[in-house]
Amino acid sequence: MTSQSANFGIYVHWPYCAAKCPYCDFNSHVRSELDEGRWARAIASELAAVAALQGKARPDVSSIFFGGGTPSLMSGRAVAHVLDAIAKQWNVARDVEVTLESNPASAEAARFRDYLAAGVNRLSLGVQSFDDAALKFLGRLHDAQEAREAARLAIAVFPRVSLDLIYARPDQSVRAWEGELSEALSFGTEHLSLYQLTIEAGTPFAVRHAQGALVVPGDDAAVALYEATQALCDAARLPAYEVSNHARPGAECRHNLIYWRYGDYAGAGPGAHGRLTRNGARVATQGERNPERWLARVEAEGHAFDITQIDGNAASREQLLMGLRLSEGIDPTALARRWGETIDMGRVAFLEREGLIARDAARLTATPKGRLVLNAVIAALAV
Repeated sequence: MTSQSANFGIYVHWPYCAAKCPYCDFNSHVRSELDEGRWARAIASELAAVAALQGKARPDVSSIFFGGGTPSLMSGRAVAHVLDAIAKQWNVARDVEVTLESNPASAEAARFRDYLAAGVNRLSLGVQSFDDAALKFLGRLHDAQEAREAARLAIAVFPRVSLDLIYARPDQSVRAWEGELSEALSFGTEHLSLYQLTIEAGTPFAVRHAQGALVVPGDDAAVALYEATQALCDAARLPAYEVSNHARPGAECRHNLIYWRYGDYAGAGPGAHGRLTRNGARVATQGERNPERWLARVEAEGHAFDITQIDGNAASREQLLMGLRLSEGIDPTALARRWGETIDMGRVAFLEREGLIARDAARLTATPKGRLVLNAVIAALAV
């Protein structure tokens, strides 16, 4: 992997789910009915507005990501409509990565083949667990056998597949997690996203946690689970290239690397955000979160995002926040050259003495110890 990237990505947010998971704080909603064609046209309209914002000197699109929500509730026709709209506004790289998130509950062979025909070449499957009791606890609509069948189907259809799992659940032992993770690794996919369960404000899990009805593993238990994750994935030759993401070398998610390397990306859909370089300045776009208001605003105005300019200090902090999540770390000299902001090397030296940061002539990286307290490391540097 190189430290700099001229790649440009497009994120498309599909805000609807069949059910709302109790741990999820994403901008997702449950609706009994919707006009899919109307939604696809609105997304195309907002994409055109982003392209107009960029002007004539538009970068080539190297990645497209359909997230949500549950994008696998979309039809292949709607996905194709959005991809066609992108191709009308930008030059799309021949080797573009097109990822779609899918839940096992909506995994169907015909639907997957339609996505492939539309242009999707990478599927991210939200397995979350291979344990029935855990899936019920997490509010998932599929069971473990459906997860296995969906994984096999995805691998049979798509050239690139990633599996998502959630660990550090209440009372989860290292041995139990090792069993689940070993099963995930047995599918031989090129990529795994492995997230520790976190309690997010405003979710049903947050209410239960505040009441004492839901207790997540303590620090020592969480560290043991994290270290077991690294050991198993390293042995399977899927090292962590980001705190929660593991891949074979060369199979990293190109789209997410754009985020973590602080490249340019467009966002379309309710709540979607983007980061663009416009007339030499960094700007942020942020979409209206409410789906109905978003749709009405797009149909009335052509888009439903607001634009904010990001100054050098804020941009430097954002890039530091994202870049230290990567195993490749950040280049402080390039950061200063780009934003005119320097990292306090006295703080770096302190963190290095504490064994939390490693540095060489060119880069700063979080050590394995530092990754365990990464938020604190970033907070110490981003001042």
